[in-house]
Amino acid sequence: MELIFQLQDIEKAAGGFWDAFPLQRIFAFHGNMGAGKTTFIHALCAIRGVTDTVGSPTFSIINEYRYPGGRIYHLDLYRLKDEEEALRAGVEDVLYSGDLCLVEWPDRAPGIFPSDTVHCRLEIVDPETRKITGGEHFR
Repeated sequence: MELIFQLQDIEKAAGGFWDAFPLQRIFAFHGNMGAGKTTFIHALCAIRGVTDTVGSPTFSIINEYRYPGGRIYHLDLYRLKDEEEALRAGVEDVLYSGDLCLVEWPDRAPGIFPSDTVHCRLEIVDPETRKITGGEHFR
């Protein structure tokens, strides 16, 4: 899967992303600082009908949002040192909850992700353009 989009069209891109992965539950977003992971996750939540304020869980590690289909967990593992710290923070419980999970910085604890996790990479093409590549077997 590859999506290239202008930031002004991010919600359209988020809709296309959900269409590409209708049954998957766990999404790991890789990318450099400032690539737009949180911004894209915000758009994904909006498309799903989340009405809560969607923000970066950098300090809380895990944010939970309600949407008409259940719960979406938004995780940011940036501050975690390793898998042990992720386990203590309850990350594994969330990943195996059956709910939708959108994870930033998954490389901090790669060994705890389910095998069916969809790994995606966000890249800056230019100041107004982003590219997302990935799929189930991407790393």
